[in-house]
Amino acid sequence: MSKYHSTKVTNRHSRFDSRKEYRRYLVLADMQKRGEISNLERQVEFLLIPSQKDDKGKVIERAVKYKADFRYMQNGAVVVEDVKGVKTKDYIIKRKLMLERFGIRVKET
Repeated sequence: MSKYHSTKVTNRHSRFDSRKEYRRYLVLADMQKRGEISNLERQVEFLLIPSQKDDKGKVIERAVKYKADFRYMQNGAVVVEDVKGVKTKDYIIKRKLMLERFGIRVKET
């Protein structure tokens, strides 16, 4: 169990951070089979702020990345989705950066 009381789920093909995320994946996979969505991807990483380096090229600040639970196409638009139980301060900032940097409003389920 994680610090947010979620239970990880492992099946033959993948590992999920929570039961809620696994259930949502099953719904999305079914939607893809029915042709309602396409190009379903899991754990897609976005670079929000690149790493910062000093004059010698040494990294002094690590990059800031956001890892979305799902990305897929629906009605010709890209949908980025995150399954949330707890909205941490870090997540809220990253969600705002996704909108500012990429014009993507993260769908929360």
